[in-house]
Amino acid sequence: MRKKIYDIIFEADTKAGKVFDITLIVLIVFSVAIVMLESLPGKSSSFYHTLTILEWIVTFAFLAEYIIRLWVVRKPLNYALSFFGIIDFLSIIPSFLGLILSGTHMLVVVRLLRLLRVFRVLKLTRYINEASLLWKALVASKNKIGVFLFTVVILVIIMGTLMYIIESDNDSGFTSIPKSIYWAVVTLTTVGYGDIAPVTALGQSLAGIIMIIGYAIIAVPTGIVTAELTRKSSETTTTQVCPSCLQEGHDSDAEFCKFCGEAL
Repeated sequence: MRKKIYDIIFEADTKAGKVFDITLIVLIVFSVAIVMLESLPGKSSSFYHTLTILEWIVTFAFLAEYIIRLWVVRKPLNYALSFFGIIDFLSIIPSFLGLILSGTHMLVVVRLLRLLRVFRVLKLTRYINEASLLWKALVASKNKIGVFLFTVVILVIIMGTLMYIIESDNDSGFTSIPKSIYWAVVTLTTVGYGDIAPVTALGQSLAGIIMIIGYAIIAVPTGIVTAELTRKSSETTTTQVCPSCLQEGHDSDAEFCKFCGEAL
């Protein structure tokens, strides 16, 4: 029975498994819609009471599902510490946390992360491959991106300090170095709130330089990740889940899990 339930819950290749996952997705969307409706003002108390009852029904359904998942897997701790295991747990906690801290039950919107299962349910393996390729490129780029971000931090500190020196004597809003650094970040990232602006010719010239640098900086991380993407090649993978480590993304002809070596 555990094997049969496992196939239904963790595999999307069977009709029962697909029905289960689609039902789960509908429940996730429904629960998030309930939270959104609860935020509407001016409704009757019976309206909010009905929504609360529905929310708890869905919460206990998710709790039962989480417990069953722990029961059917070979290594419950592996599932509990996996990405989806953590997301499943976090999707349950806010409702109970709301009993202690008012308003925290709204955090059930984290359940939307569970919709990532839609890629497996609908057998969109090409998107899984592309997501895996993108993730590998990001991991391979982390050192370069780290150096880039460190350089940007140094740059905004220097630019912010210079702007403070130039504009501190004027009533332009640059009242401290931290606030000037905030302005440099907003300007360098081309956000441009406009709550602080230089008024002197020298300050405006420096602002123009920072704006131009901002456009150049945007292209740097994009180029780093793109370069890594060209070095990676995607492989044909399936949506099959390893019964031991619960990892996905195995090659279509794989007989053993490439993560833990368990027979598939």
